[in-house]
Amino acid sequence: MSTLVHDLHYALRQSRKSPGFALTIVLTLALSVGLATAVFCVIDAVVLRPLPFPEPGRIVDIDSHNSSGGYFQPASWPSYLDERAQTTTFKALAGYFRWRDAAAETPNGPTALQSVRTTDNFFEVFGVPPILGRTFLPGEQTTGKNDVVVLSYETWMKHFNGARDVVGTSLRLDGRASTIVGVMPAGFRYPLNARDAVYTPVHLDAAQWMVSRGGHWLRTVGRLKPGVRVQAAQADLTHIFANLARTYPDTDGGRTLHLLPLSESVDSKSRGALWVLLAAALAVLAIGCVNIAGLLLARGIKREREMAMRVAIGAGRRRLIGQVLTESLVLGAAGAAGGMLLTWSLLDLLSAFLIKALQRGEDIHMNWAVLGAAVAIAVCASIAASLFPALRLSGVDPNRALRSGGSAGADRAQHRLRAGFIVTQVALTLVLLVVAGMLIRVVTHYQHEDLGYEPQHILAVDLHIAPARYEGRDPLSGFFNPLLDRVRQIPGVKAAGLIDMLPIESWGANSDVHIAGQPPNPKNAEMLAEDRMVSPGYYDVFGIPLRAGRALSPSLDRPDNKAGTALANQAFVAKFLHGTSPIATPHIDDHEKPEEKTAIVGVTGSVRQDLRQPALAEMDYLIDEIPLKDRALTMSTMVLVVRTDGDPKPLIPALTNALREVDPTVPLADPRTMTDVIADELVFDRMEGWLFGIFAVLALVLALVGLYGLVSHEVELSTRDIGVRMALGASRDRILAMILRRVAWMVGAGVAAGLVLTVFARKIIGMVIYFDTQKEVGSFLLLALCLMLAGLLASLIPAVRAASIDPMRALRTE
Repeated sequence: MSTLVHDLHYALRQSRKSPGFALTIVLTLALSVGLATAVFCVIDAVVLRPLPFPEPGRIVDIDSHNSSGGYFQPASWPSYLDERAQTTTFKALAGYFRWRDAAAETPNGPTALQSVRTTDNFFEVFGVPPILGRTFLPGEQTTGKNDVVVLSYETWMKHFNGARDVVGTSLRLDGRASTIVGVMPAGFRYPLNARDAVYTPVHLDAAQWMVSRGGHWLRTVGRLKPGVRVQAAQADLTHIFANLARTYPDTDGGRTLHLLPLSESVDSKSRGALWVLLAAALAVLAIGCVNIAGLLLARGIKREREMAMRVAIGAGRRRLIGQVLTESLVLGAAGAAGGMLLTWSLLDLLSAFLIKALQRGEDIHMNWAVLGAAVAIAVCASIAASLFPALRLSGVDPNRALRSGGSAGADRAQHRLRAGFIVTQVALTLVLLVVAGMLIRVVTHYQHEDLGYEPQHILAVDLHIAPARYEGRDPLSGFFNPLLDRVRQIPGVKAAGLIDMLPIESWGANSDVHIAGQPPNPKNAEMLAEDRMVSPGYYDVFGIPLRAGRALSPSLDRPDNKAGTALANQAFVAKFLHGTSPIATPHIDDHEKPEEKTAIVGVTGSVRQDLRQPALAEMDYLIDEIPLKDRALTMSTMVLVVRTDGDPKPLIPALTNALREVDPTVPLADPRTMTDVIADELVFDRMEGWLFGIFAVLALVLALVGLYGLVSHEVELSTRDIGVRMALGASRDRILAMILRRVAWMVGAGVAAGLVLTVFARKIIGMVIYFDTQKEVGSFLLLALCLMLAGLLASLIPAVRAASIDPMRALRTE
């Protein structure tokens, strides 16, 4: 212990003697360890940490697709009941869906809560008991028994102030009184991104969806019986699906399914990218370690004579190694403290990204496991970086070191080692620069993609009315039209309209289409079109042009029409009519009611529903055509869209006042601009680009600092050699060229290695972003050239200093 204390005192004294050196080591370690630890926090929460349910390995997510395999297609209500009755491998097979938010009247005022509608056995799947009250009882999904609600912990705390007597009280949801029967514990969420939720039994008892096998809307999740493996459950459900397909070929034919343990299905699309992010963070950590090793090696050369004196007076090799490693551990401890501080700051900055991008994003935070990992990473990194310099110093020959004078560290082996450090740093830096550059380019491309409209100056507000409040009256004339009239009178508003699903943010409501007079659709072919409900002003807000026919009109398209009317977009015409005119051509949009036909009265330009693929076939129906008896439920969730002359955000207060004047009980959601909506859809891409950008910039800085330090050190060690060369007639330009040639060789070797590494790692990089090597050759070479130029510029100052050495002073230097 006395030896350790002595070594610690000596290490602190050395740091005080060389504060610049110590600060460089600590900052390098803090930055590289902090980034690696932050990414590890994400991996730990999303991938490694078990789900907060008992025996989570027995919970499976049921992923089913339509006959063509292209669309995710959940169960219909009748099909779910058949699956639940016939399965032999599930302890509980539950259904749930998140159709829309619910308008809730809470003690803290009206608000919109995330509504999760479930079957009565939903909570049996997860096996988590409530902290207050109970969950649903068998049969509570039937009419007359389903006016009950279970609160999530977040909802209970935020909107009911954590009141212990909340169970048994009444909560009005969508204007309908429900009894609160339970409160779930903190951490229970399903779906995992339902953070401010209420759970209610299904409330569609009289709706067409509850009796139609063609309406696929109910997602399913199940808990396996003890001892049952996923493969056995897969075979069981596959057999049931095959039976349903034979019995109901029009609605259940050709459906396929895949069972996945819930722990693997959570954020499954993001897992590969997260592992690549961790690899990138470890690459930055490796660059930092190489940089630290280079600095310690350079410092060790300066200390060779000191170590030689220690050996000469009797210090053993083990003693010297311990002293050098103690110095590194002191620096590592300081780096770990700085790294943890950086991790906290980075996670705080990324919290908004993480919550929106990942289902378990809210669970990402520092914990004891992560803290231990951060300290371990910092300690291991510092030991790894200092081990070779420690071994080298402890094995120094005192006779050679004391005789070497100014030539210490100038042998070829050390030159090659230091060059290897630079080549490694440059290679890893180039890979990070390539990935960061491509990610930034992709995000920029999507943000400027042709969407079929201009997103600037468009504001969107979610509206959630309570259907029960509008029973017996028309919500269109009683709420929506008066609201539109007031909004249009706000100065700066150019147009206002309504749509049930906002472009880019919401897509997926669709139906099978068959054009009258055409042959039957091919079996198992995907013949779907997106369905939207709109007001006439929607087209003015988004600037969607009318290409043919007429526009939808409240005076012409009314609920008393015998045949419905719709506008089709150009993608619909191309898909179903092969470019021919669709005007007045009827189509059948309901397999179970083929007599119901809708006339296409016009064709509009196509608007993208999904940012990442071309516009899908779409049919728009006028909200005025909805039967009066169905309007309260059908229009319970709409989106108000407004186009303004300039920045729409200053109009938000006036918009809020207009809503309060029409109906103060309607919850006011945060208005969003369409540019914000697009940014939210790219949130994971933006986070990846941001992180890779940080990694690449840090790697570049470390590489350039390392190159600068290496050249400076080489110049310092080669002072006598340069002096001799100049005394024998070498010009300053020749000395400068000699040093820059060596730098160019090292950077060029690193760039070449980086290009090869990028090509060989393209499958791994493809988890983050796909790229075609042949198409990207020009971009890769441009980045490589920029990196080489940056490396040469970093070495220019010490190279010029070397060329300015006075040969006489250099020859007198010992």
